[in-house]
Amino acid sequence: MGRDWIRDLRNGRPVLLLDSEDREGETDIVVHAPQVTPWHIRFMRKFGGGLICIALHPSLAEELGIPFLTEIFKSVAREYEVLNHLTPYDIPYDEKSSFSISINFRGTFTGISDRDRAMTIREFGKLCEKISLGLEGKESFGRNFRSPGHVPILRGAESLLDERRGHTELSIAMAEISKLSPVTAICEMLEPDGDGSLSPREAEKFSEKMGLKFLRGEEVVEEWFKRGRRIEEESGAS
Repeated sequence: MGRDWIRDLRNGRPVLLLDSEDREGETDIVVHAPQVTPWHIRFMRKFGGGLICIALHPSLAEELGIPFLTEIFKSVAREYEVLNHLTPYDIPYDEKSSFSISINFRGTFTGISDRDRAMTIREFGKLCEKISLGLEGKESFGRNFRSPGHVPILRGAESLLDERRGHTELSIAMAEISKLSPVTAICEMLEPDGDGSLSPREAEKFSEKMGLKFLRGEEVVEEWFKRGRRIEEESGAS
């Protein structure tokens, strides 16, 4: 397949991403956040069926002041003791949850419709693009969004693929490899009856049927580290 998926991601087409058959063994639908439309949300609902989330680069999360949800719970656990007992210490495939706050764009109504969720993801993605370029400050976040909302944000691990290789980090890496702002929309693909994740084999068959790119996590990791070496070489040459 090569790097054809980069063109699709840049053009707003969904790309299917399998993390690893040794991890979750789960395929997510990935779209670059600033390009999300109601069509994408409908596609994710119909052919994904999992939770539609925003995956955010840790540097942008820091810039916006967005913490991990577990950090929020920890800070208020003295007042709300039940939170001490809800710590996600037993995730079978990982060591830490990437969940952060959930948001709605202030221009939405309830926030759950295809239109509303698309607007929230798209406008958040555009804000992140502007912040990355120094065109907006973090005060724009609170001015344009409210929380809680209907779109959860997943915060990527600090050193990205060096630390964690979940769909959050992999999809963020995909955006950076594609020279896009590192903020994506992702949704798990479930079996038709909803009883578990769609198998990698069935996800790949679906991608062929729909004319979409199917990408494995190890391909992203390989391309990511190649990119890092190229950047180092270019820096050394200059």
